[in-house]
Amino acid sequence: MSPRIRRALKITKWLSILGLTGVLLGAGTLFVSYLIINPGLPDVEVLSDVQLQVPLRIYSSDGQLMQVYGEKRRSPLTIDQIPDNLKNAFIAGEDARFYEHPGVDYQGIARAIWHIAKTGGEKGPGGSTITQQLARDFGLVSREKLFTRKLKEWFLALKIERELTKDEILALYLNKIYLGNRAYGVAAAAQGYYGKDVDDLTLAESAMIAACAQLPSRVNPLRSPELSMRRRNYMLRRMAEQGYVPEAEAQAAIQAQDYAYAHDPTIEVDALYAAELARSRALTMLGDDIYSGGYTIYTTIDSRLQHAANRAVRKGLIDYDQRHGYRGPEAQFELSQTATSADWDDILDRFGVVSGMQPALVLSLEEGFFLAYLPDGQTVAVDLESIAWARAYKDVNSRGPAPETVADVVAVGDVIRVALDDEGQWQMTQIPDVQGALVSLAPEDGAVRALVGGLDFQRSKFNRATQAKRQPGSSFKPFVYAAALDQDYTPATLVNDAPIVFEDDQLERSWKPENFSEQFFGLTRLREGMVNSRNLVSIRVLRDIGVDYAWRFVQRFGFDGADIPRDLSMALGSGAVTPLAMARAYAGLANGGYRIDPYFIDRIVDGQGRAVFEARPAFACAQCPQRLNPDEVDPAVSMAADQTTEQAAREAPRLAAQALEPPTHYLIQSLLRDVIRRGTGKSALRLGRGDLAGKTGTTNDQRDAWFSGYNAALATTVWVGFDQLLRLGRNEVGGKAALPIWIEYMGQALEGVPEIEEPLPAGVAVAQINPDTGLLCSAQRSGCLTEYFRQGTLPDTEPEDVRESGAEQDPYGIF
Repeated sequence: MSPRIRRALKITKWLSILGLTGVLLGAGTLFVSYLIINPGLPDVEVLSDVQLQVPLRIYSSDGQLMQVYGEKRRSPLTIDQIPDNLKNAFIAGEDARFYEHPGVDYQGIARAIWHIAKTGGEKGPGGSTITQQLARDFGLVSREKLFTRKLKEWFLALKIERELTKDEILALYLNKIYLGNRAYGVAAAAQGYYGKDVDDLTLAESAMIAACAQLPSRVNPLRSPELSMRRRNYMLRRMAEQGYVPEAEAQAAIQAQDYAYAHDPTIEVDALYAAELARSRALTMLGDDIYSGGYTIYTTIDSRLQHAANRAVRKGLIDYDQRHGYRGPEAQFELSQTATSADWDDILDRFGVVSGMQPALVLSLEEGFFLAYLPDGQTVAVDLESIAWARAYKDVNSRGPAPETVADVVAVGDVIRVALDDEGQWQMTQIPDVQGALVSLAPEDGAVRALVGGLDFQRSKFNRATQAKRQPGSSFKPFVYAAALDQDYTPATLVNDAPIVFEDDQLERSWKPENFSEQFFGLTRLREGMVNSRNLVSIRVLRDIGVDYAWRFVQRFGFDGADIPRDLSMALGSGAVTPLAMARAYAGLANGGYRIDPYFIDRIVDGQGRAVFEARPAFACAQCPQRLNPDEVDPAVSMAADQTTEQAAREAPRLAAQALEPPTHYLIQSLLRDVIRRGTGKSALRLGRGDLAGKTGTTNDQRDAWFSGYNAALATTVWVGFDQLLRLGRNEVGGKAALPIWIEYMGQALEGVPEIEEPLPAGVAVAQINPDTGLLCSAQRSGCLTEYFRQGTLPDTEPEDVRESGAEQDPYGIF
């Protein structure tokens, strides 16, 4: 054997010894490291029960999405719900041997080491498996120095593989992985980039989503389309190489265009004021976990009614605004002759859509119309007829002359607002300064069916329906009248509608209340005082029955005593209450006289579908057995005989407190129905219903306009006013500014709802009265009216020789 061969053998021997020693030392090091690290690795329960962060979703009562809250978009799926193309795209691009390795791919590690050695340290293909990524991305491995972190990552990956199946690991990974654009998991990415469910993704789209896995913040189709396309095509080639798809199919997908763009969750009903109420209440009940725990809130909002409410408020505020004239463009720009659509887009980008009203840039004035450019790139024509309303605003009570040409209203470079009308024609409009609110309740239990807190939530998040306390004006009178009817007053009681002066010691001045008409009508039946909203009648009634008594009485309807003045001005609605409080009180008139508690969350369920909250409202339920026969055993308790008393009590229906006895309720309702039949609310007759009741309200100087009304199905309050307590303008009373909104809404809300005829309750008598004296008609009297009375309150019969006009008489001798 030559010396060269012996030397080679000797070197080989020592290299083998060194190699074996290295292997043994490495194995020993790994073993010792495992013994040290393993005790600190998470238990299987932690790995199996990791909670996927899922945002809060809020729905209407009929399952329409109202809003999503939470930074992370996620929609967890089971492994069976994820299509093969999507699973295979991730496996092909991220971990081709996923179903073969034990959690750590030694071949992949070897390839990575060889690449580093060959290129002198250049970063190349990674050696991390899907299981390692899962361990790392769940935060179970801290961000320490590379070697220590890698060891923990390997050991944890091996442990995950021992304790979970491959499909369980893949499902966790595909639901957890961040894929850019706030999308966590493949379902959120499919919706976020393509607006699709995972089942509807094309092969190319599946590969694009998988392409986001490596560097999602930098490489995603929204941030870097070109880089993402290259990565997508690499994924498709890998899928073909590994036999997941035919080569021809992969090539066709490589040629496909990508149409990704940001898809926000599809909001199906515009109810942001109500959604924010639900979010705030849930936050109070459950804490910050609501934003990531996969909770779902089902509200009491009816999407059909909410759409009707949005439309009615928007139309009513725009109608008011246009009655008072055009305040001018929102902005004015000099447009050069060389300006392009890109320049126009830059201008309009500063102005968002408000309640359906789009910003528009006036490009040119023509004979009888002007051309305007919209944010979507189209140019529309707006004719002179559509701007006929745009007389120049001077002040709240005066406008300039009607425009004769489009140049009288707009100029080139103006930024204005346009909207489509019901016929699909573009109309010029403007964003109203005035605000409004609408609350509609189910009288039986107080469920909020529709709620509008202002013109546009994005423009103003202040919820006027629940936060704005305003004077209700005459719409408060029914509760003072109910207090009087609960004593000895009747609808036929005569009250003197005449001037009255009160000395106010605190203000050191006299108070001289007047009727809105500034006229006086002498002796007036209580019914007429309500129908015609006579202020002086209301004040005299309150003075007679007593302020303290009335103040306590009105609180039966849910009013806070702190909001109601304890003086005679209470009769004119000088307190400060929210539209929700007024709707609640009127619901008590609509349901037969029971005080309900408004609520807007029906139930809350967690990520596993378990109810964590369910509403238990109190029901009016005048005919419930336990109300009619309170001494009998509750049926719910009987059915729950095998349960504990506490459980049975929880399941038994809750009954709302009674605010009015049936006779008093019937009388006040008859007055409020007359308000609509022939009084300040008679515009509502165009709805063609005989079961409506309600009352207008207007405050001093027309700063607030109200209408509250109801039938057995809905109690609805509308308020219109300025946030800054400005005047609405001459004649902008409740019947003109608020009632049209109520009519528009109720007309849609009550479609298909049958009228319910309320029977005459026990304790109510019907009689014919002399309309001039309020006394019972004598047998020979003609021109008598039918009136209703609580039993025991019938007036005397008039003398047979009573005069035809009794305007100067005071048969009760108290005024």
